[in-house]
Amino acid sequence: MIAIDNILISDQILEEQFVCDLQKCKGGCCEDGDAGAPLANMELEKLDEFYQTIKPFLSLEGIKAIDNQGRYVYHKSFGWVTPTIEGKLCAYGLRDSKGIIKCGIEQACNEGKIDWKKPISCHLFPAKTERSKNEDLEFVNYEPREDLCRPGCSLGKRLKIPVYVFLKEALVRKYGEEFYKGLEAAAAHLKRTNEKS
Repeated sequence: MIAIDNILISDQILEEQFVCDLQKCKGGCCEDGDAGAPLANMELEKLDEFYQTIKPFLSLEGIKAIDNQGRYVYHKSFGWVTPTIEGKLCAYGLRDSKGIIKCGIEQACNEGKIDWKKPISCHLFPAKTERSKNEDLEFVNYEPREDLCRPGCSLGKRLKIPVYVFLKEALVRKYGEEFYKGLEAAAAHLKRTNEKS
């Protein structure tokens, strides 16, 4: 574990290599899970604020699921999450002509309609964060899906891109530039240590 302030980062975030291979995984993390995408409290406000702008980027099935369930739902194990279509695909996701799941929120952001990319839990994947019970500490762990993320693990190794580099934008978005600089320094130190041993 690497500690930066009150954040504990798994060594795997620095040592493992990963790059999403959407052509192979088809964005399956948007429908493979026990619930929708976890949402921070602030993100509930974002969904309320931007929903009408996001709506044109959603599928009819997604809109129907949101109409029936709400823009977000409470899950007893995961807290606030996005609704899903029949317990599978995130209601904010839709498949393109190649069968790849795209995020309607991200599509709206990419077109300059909103200034919120997507839920941070999605942006950080395959890293997952968890707060300690007293909320003084936050853990950042590397948790790719065993089968679904195999192509991303292979592509990361082929390109030699560490997880923390692949996730730079998301990590900076969540924790800030100074945190990321600390992570880079820790990765450089770890690399030197491993080279000496």
